[in-house]
Amino acid sequence: MPDDRSYKIPESVLVVIHTPTLEVLLIRRTDVGTWQSVTGSKDFAQEDWHSTAVREVREETGIDALHAECRLQDWGLENVYEIYPAWRWRYHPQVSHNTERVFGLCVPTAQAVQLHDKEHTAWQWLPWREAADRCFSASNAEAILMLPRYVA
Repeated sequence: MPDDRSYKIPESVLVVIHTPTLEVLLIRRTDVGTWQSVTGSKDFAQEDWHSTAVREVREETGIDALHAECRLQDWGLENVYEIYPAWRWRYHPQVSHNTERVFGLCVPTAQAVQLHDKEHTAWQWLPWREAADRCFSASNAEAILMLPRYVA
């Protein structure tokens, strides 16, 4: 039986990567084949949201969110949702919900990305409304639909 340190932390980030013209990067998951923005959990309880977002963007796309031409913005939004039963084994037995903090990352142009091959199989840049329609996750789609108010 795993000890508490091996359980996934039920706090994660959702990072909507986009261009100034509202093209949105989506990446395809290897496990279920659905399209999404960058997501990922904190590595340790004290890791702050910003650091988690920077790390996950780099791990999943190779993009440096701290680059001078990029702008990482904490939208101050949190989604709390029930963890799907199929994935609950990753978390402590008493954990049933995850808190997801939403960020936007503006990059200068749509660019090729370097995927983490164990997590994602493909990437694409889409106009924001089309990207929202393509997402499996309702919270991801909603975040993309909010994008124009954070870019203005």
